[in-house]
Amino acid sequence: MSRTTRHLPAFAALAATAALLGGCDSAPAPEPATSSTRHYGAIAFEPCTLASGMSAGNVQAQCASFEVPENREAPDGRRIRLNLAWLPATEEGSASEDPVFFLAGGPGQSAVQVWPQLDAAFRDVRKQRHVVLVDQRGTGGSNLLACAPGGEGDDPQATATPDAAAIADFAGRCAAEVAGRADPRFYTTTDAIADLDAVREAIGAAKVNLVGGSYGTRVAQQYARRYPQHVRSIVLDGVAPNDLVVGGEFAHTFEDALKLQTANCRELPACAKRFPQDARAQLDTLVARLREAPAQVDYRDPATGESRSGTVNADTVTGLAFMFSYMPQTASLLPLVLDEASQGRYAPLMSLHDLMGRNMGGSMARGMQWSVICAEDADRYQEGGAEGTLLGPDVARMFFAACGSWPHGGRPDDFTAPLTSDLPVLLLSGEFDPVTPPRYAERVVQTLPNGRHLVLRGQAHGTLGLGCMPKLLGQFLESTDARALDAGCLDSMTYVPPFTSFNGWEP
Repeated sequence: MSRTTRHLPAFAALAATAALLGGCDSAPAPEPATSSTRHYGAIAFEPCTLASGMSAGNVQAQCASFEVPENREAPDGRRIRLNLAWLPATEEGSASEDPVFFLAGGPGQSAVQVWPQLDAAFRDVRKQRHVVLVDQRGTGGSNLLACAPGGEGDDPQATATPDAAAIADFAGRCAAEVAGRADPRFYTTTDAIADLDAVREAIGAAKVNLVGGSYGTRVAQQYARRYPQHVRSIVLDGVAPNDLVVGGEFAHTFEDALKLQTANCRELPACAKRFPQDARAQLDTLVARLREAPAQVDYRDPATGESRSGTVNADTVTGLAFMFSYMPQTASLLPLVLDEASQGRYAPLMSLHDLMGRNMGGSMARGMQWSVICAEDADRYQEGGAEGTLLGPDVARMFFAACGSWPHGGRPDDFTAPLTSDLPVLLLSGEFDPVTPPRYAERVVQTLPNGRHLVLRGQAHGTLGLGCMPKLLGQFLESTDARALDAGCLDSMTYVPPFTSFNGWEP
């Protein structure tokens, strides 16, 4: 899951990569390199370099485009090009015939663009398996559904206090802008899994292994239901049940994560002594104060060190708290930042807010996200119950505000039914996940007799690259026996202690 700004949480996007939605711009496309063409099945690939603005490392790959009909019921109509990347097995001579398809989060994240942040997590997998990345239609290089604001502040979701009517108006203008090259009604999860199967067939793979993160777990479950004969195994990281209303429960799941983090502080003597006040109560007090009177603050630009001035308001605080909760390393800063802000020292909060926003912005395609949530979630959302939470009911209202203006399709009648399958499935959760808590995976595994759910202690959203998970991931994709995995190595995972000063935590 990711976020939309207010900073409104969107769905998914792995905390291991910390990809959060801040706008509609895309990251750079893969850069072509010079070498010979290679074929994977019927698809011709050219060498390229995968690079990400959030990762220092580049990954050498093979890239291609693959054409599909936008509307499969009108095959002679408009066709769109899907952006693909192929990462050949490092031991190609013994490569298995069934590749791994990685399914990105969001909705709206590009699998190709996020891969450099994930490549290390697949180091064991890649020894004997090819990895195939398909930018889901509407994301990355696959007919991106994104709109550029017309001017400063024109995008209402990029402002501190968005208005539902303004979001709907922006969505209507965005729909008109993309109308000449895309019909947003055909950019749903159902359309995407048909694309995946077309790619599978073109590369000549009888079966594939699905690895989905966050919203990608929805894509994986839907594909496995529609094409079970073509699935060898499934890994679901940050699990979203098929009947989950994306965006509808963020206020509650975030609240639960805050309680767990606060309880962890109470159990650590140094943290309990340094921060005697409950973090949740401190947040309430701070938010109420800033809602009544936003504060002007001078702070250092986190990138350049230059002096800046800005305004801290209630949404700045809740937005930063939510963004921090995606990773235990950033969540460990929250008590200290709140303590500083409670004493009127807002500069650290503002600097970190800017830093997080810059690092995490531009990683999602908002139009594609609207196509998914408006077709699959909006009509199932029921208001009520979020009053009294830190994020409140406005989170979901703003999340679905575009749906009245954005053209969207529908979903199959059985879309929300749980995946019931004998396929081998490994489900992964972070104990402190603020958007896909472990209880979601517990629901999903109930109808998967060959499934196993692992919860990583002290971790949050996105676990594939943590601790010994890369090793376990490789072992599972070789054996397809989740129950036989020796997961004892995960016992070394521990809690990240909260910072007691800006020098770090006490030893």
